[in-house]
Amino acid sequence: MRDTRESRLLLVLLIAIAFALITVDIRGGEQSPLDGARQAAASVFGPVEGGVAQIVDPVGNAVGAVRDSGERHTRISRLEHENAALKAKLGSSDRHRSRAAQLDKLLKTAGTGQYGIKGAQVIAIGAAQGFSWTVTIDAGSRDGIARDMTVLNGDGLVGRVTTVSADTATVLLANDPDFAVGTRMEKTNEIGFGNGQGGRSLRVQLLNGRAAVKRGDRLVTFGSSADKPFVPGVPVGEVVKVEPSNGDLTRTLQVRPFVAFSQLDIVGVVVVPPRQDPRDTVLPPKPAKPKPTPTVTVTATPTPTASAPPRS
Repeated sequence: MRDTRESRLLLVLLIAIAFALITVDIRGGEQSPLDGARQAAASVFGPVEGGVAQIVDPVGNAVGAVRDSGERHTRISRLEHENAALKAKLGSSDRHRSRAAQLDKLLKTAGTGQYGIKGAQVIAIGAAQGFSWTVTIDAGSRDGIARDMTVLNGDGLVGRVTTVSADTATVLLANDPDFAVGTRMEKTNEIGFGNGQGGRSLRVQLLNGRAAVKRGDRLVTFGSSADKPFVPGVPVGEVVKVEPSNGDLTRTLQVRPFVAFSQLDIVGVVVVPPRQDPRDTVLPPKPAKPKPTPTVTVTATPTPTASAPPRS
């Protein structure tokens, strides 16, 4: 349609009529004379409106989902952070419990042997100190630590102090090839000398080549003059193999150490030796052997049958 004066007048007229109808409809309320026409229009255009709504509503829902997705992402992110914090807290609690258990075991061992100890924590391993098996602890001369002091934990012999600074000390571990310690067998008191073999078991040579030794026997430290570098009675390990003597003057044993050298954390340095040799008392009690289950034997005894009366 071309934009002419007549068309503009027609448009203005239609708008005026529309406003007039709206005014009449509003003033009439429920009794509006246009109510019938409105219902008829609703019946005609209602299905069209419903179809349009079905098309538009999913789009609106999708827009709402996109809008809410940011909130859900924030909520998920917050929950993930809270979960990570909870895991860290639980891990920290587990670590504290582990350390508390180590310290408790260390104090019991020191108390049984009457060792005066200074507690310390392993803060470094020997990679920075050459190829020897050593660790660094966070206690030094200011804490009363001196060279050639015995180091132990709740399980047994860890090693000996080799170098000391004001706040730290280096400990040569018992599994180092340069490590040597005098040992005593449990019960038999057979004396020997133990050496480290790196990651393998300790090697102990008994002075008595005919000593009666079996797998499972245990050893403790023999002790040194003036209790340096070793105090007596510290658990060393358990025999896992007895090598053939072949007529040698000594007897060689392979001994599994009680201490797990790759898991060291809390240790104690013996700063006051015991007044007397504790001998075997520091060794933990051996687990009781399981009692054999008695075998139930069932014996079947035949029931005697009644004999027939004699015939007359």
